[in-house]
Amino acid sequence: MVPGVPLPPEIQLAQRLAGNEQVTRDRAVRKLRKYIMARTQRTAGGFTPDELLKIWKGLFYCMWMQDKPLQQEELGRTISQLIHAFQTTEAQHLFLRAFWQTMIREWVGIDRLRLDKFYMLMRMVLSESLKAVKTQGWEERQIEQLLELLTTEVLNPDSQAPNGVKSHFLEIFLEELTKVGAAELTADQNLQFIDPFCQIAAHTKDSLVLNKITRSIFETIVEQAPLAIEDLLNELDTQSGEGDASDGEEESSEGEQDLQDTPPRRLPAGSRHKADPETDKDQVWDDEENAGPVLQFDYEAVANRLFKLASRQSTPSQNRKRLYKVIQKLRDLAGGTFPDDEVPEKAYKKLLEGRRERKKKKKKRLPTLQPQRESETEASSTDPSPQIKRKRSRRDEKAGQRGPPGKRRRRPGVRAKGAGVQQAARKRKRPLQREK
Repeated sequence: MVPGVPLPPEIQLAQRLAGNEQVTRDRAVRKLRKYIMARTQRTAGGFTPDELLKIWKGLFYCMWMQDKPLQQEELGRTISQLIHAFQTTEAQHLFLRAFWQTMIREWVGIDRLRLDKFYMLMRMVLSESLKAVKTQGWEERQIEQLLELLTTEVLNPDSQAPNGVKSHFLEIFLEELTKVGAAELTADQNLQFIDPFCQIAAHTKDSLVLNKITRSIFETIVEQAPLAIEDLLNELDTQSGEGDASDGEEESSEGEQDLQDTPPRRLPAGSRHKADPETDKDQVWDDEENAGPVLQFDYEAVANRLFKLASRQSTPSQNRKRLYKVIQKLRDLAGGTFPDDEVPEKAYKKLLEGRRERKKKKKKRLPTLQPQRESETEASSTDPSPQIKRKRSRRDEKAGQRGPPGKRRRRPGVRAKGAGVQQAARKRKRPLQREK
């Protein structure tokens, strides 16, 4: 570099984004947003791919330097929302392409401790890219361009994307699409979103990509089928309810007038605070199940599309076998039969009841056995055996025969000496008698 020549603004921003102090990094992110909005408003002031790669390198290390979890989430949200600062769709796609290229290039150098926050950043960027398509009204051309960008940068073999990037992208794609567009997208639009994955699953030679697509895309659709049908039925019920409500407006007005005339009923004391715990549990369970809408699919159309791709001669046999299993499940769903679980619900309840009965029997047996053992141990420790009682009674009798404890006892040695002296005297007297 020639001394005295100022650096380009992209390099200056990248250096500040990768600074050591958090204050300088936050200021650089705010300046970057203003700079993007000001530059993309010009007719000939767009960014080049190299400039966006430099900016994304600074943003990557800005995320790298952030350690606190809450601030990581806030920073990831602000970085991912920079896509909305671009005024044109082409500039947005260049920004997304530079992001995925940066993640693929820098993925090998990410350590285990920093991996989660970059997983989060990938999820947030994908969500905001889908929201950008949503603002355009889910146009077919916009959907095609976004899907082409994602498949070429992440799932294409020429992109040399690591397995971690591929697997995480396939795991989060359907989840983020459900969060963003489940309430608005139709079955045909959802088929358009998963069509690139159908094509890749038919001709890919990467077993990891095939397994992830079948598990995270197709089998997830099959698993969510009951919820999707339930959401559809709820929508039909609400539509019919609105029609009935419009017919019964006149009747409700007359009923309101009658209610105004009648006095309100007073509840007994304490009845407001009483509630049925079982109903509360059921309500919580229903809230967990009805957490949000689910993507709607035409299962017959998805099965036909997969069969058309899998039945080609160029499709590998491994891919064909895997896809035929998915096609059979989808056709069963289209015919109205849901895939049976390995353990039916009634059998599972019977198993649980049998386990509970066994546990109850064990609990009943244990209290009867344990006190007996404890009583035996206590009796053995406190009450001596009959042999020990006899020994103690004999000792007590001997102690009574000896007399009171105040008298002096004779020593055993004295008796022994006395006996020995008498025996010696007798021995001496005998020979004297013989002499006589």
